[in-house]
Amino acid sequence: MLNSLSVKKGLGTKLIKKDKRYIYTLAFFYSMLIIFVVSIPAFFYISVEKKSYKQTQMQNLEHYAYGVEKSIYDFSRTNKHIFHFPRSLFYTSCLYGKNRKILFATDESMCENIAANKMQENILSKNVLLSTNRLQAKELTIAKSFSYKNIYTKAFIAALFLGAIIFFMTLFFVKISLRPLEKANRYLTVFFNDAMHELKTPLGVMQLNLEFLRSKEESKVLRRLYNSMQSMILIYEDIEYHIKHTHVEYKAEHLNFSHFLQNRIEVFSDLARIKDIDIEKEIIDNLSLNINRIELQRIIDNTISNAIKYSPKKTKIIIRLYKEADHIIFSVQDQGVGIRDTKKIFERYAREDVIQGGFGIGLSIVKHICDKNGIEVSVETQLSQGSRFSYRFL
Repeated sequence: MLNSLSVKKGLGTKLIKKDKRYIYTLAFFYSMLIIFVVSIPAFFYISVEKKSYKQTQMQNLEHYAYGVEKSIYDFSRTNKHIFHFPRSLFYTSCLYGKNRKILFATDESMCENIAANKMQENILSKNVLLSTNRLQAKELTIAKSFSYKNIYTKAFIAALFLGAIIFFMTLFFVKISLRPLEKANRYLTVFFNDAMHELKTPLGVMQLNLEFLRSKEESKVLRRLYNSMQSMILIYEDIEYHIKHTHVEYKAEHLNFSHFLQNRIEVFSDLARIKDIDIEKEIIDNLSLNINRIELQRIIDNTISNAIKYSPKKTKIIIRLYKEADHIIFSVQDQGVGIRDTKKIFERYAREDVIQGGFGIGLSIVKHICDKNGIEVSVETQLSQGSRFSYRFL
């Protein structure tokens, strides 16, 4: 029987959330792309700025060194007994005598390193050889700690500001461009949900009446009608699951896999009989597992229906259910046309044979359910010989 479908509110909400994620992701990556492009000329600009900044700092240091040198010579031309050495919060002054002996230092450790030629790379310095003076000083060195931190900070703030502007501008324009699409999507969603809801009732009535008629008499026409009805229900249930799985939680339950599989095979027996396809069953009794009933049905129904659909007349399908170690194995083997590309068959809307019809979502749903429940699926195939789908329930 058909399952109830009530997804009008949930689906719309989910689509809106997906659209928002897409918009924010697009805006973010577009912003990163723009920042990357802008960063190329910005790199050269920062290099020039660093060079200019260093030159400016060096000029200021040289100017200060010249002032200290001048004060030493001015003192030498006077009769004063005390020399007041110029001090600064920004510069370190080192005054050396013979053999680079420290006569005066505002930072003794730095002056010792300078005397030993152990200056660090982040230190700017200006060395001045002094003429004869009353302090008997031979050399004057002015040094300063140097860093590009301010430049990098400014560049980071500018990049952050630019990135924010680009991000919000991109977000704005993308949202505007997607408004017609969102509107069309909402109309399509409402139409799709209403159509599915309206289909449920007539499909259910048709199914019940066909089952009633078949209980009264058996004919080839009724059998074909019933099989067509079953195919429609399979498509309906695939679409229903495709809509609902994004926002409905399918909780696991304890199922008798063997009994459940027997019942599903019975549903497809008439469809196989029309094509004179023989279904062989090798099912171990009372194999149970924890899985949602609807999800297990989607795996079984899609696998068996595909085997019947792509098998020629008067062939055989082998359905097995057995236990291997601690795992349950479910497999369906046909004698059909085989599969050219086993990787693509699990993609949504992919079909091996367009002539056979179908929406191509069945196996993508199966793959989703397997990934969700930790089920290992494998496909063995040979062109013109057939295929075998195997599911290993962990």
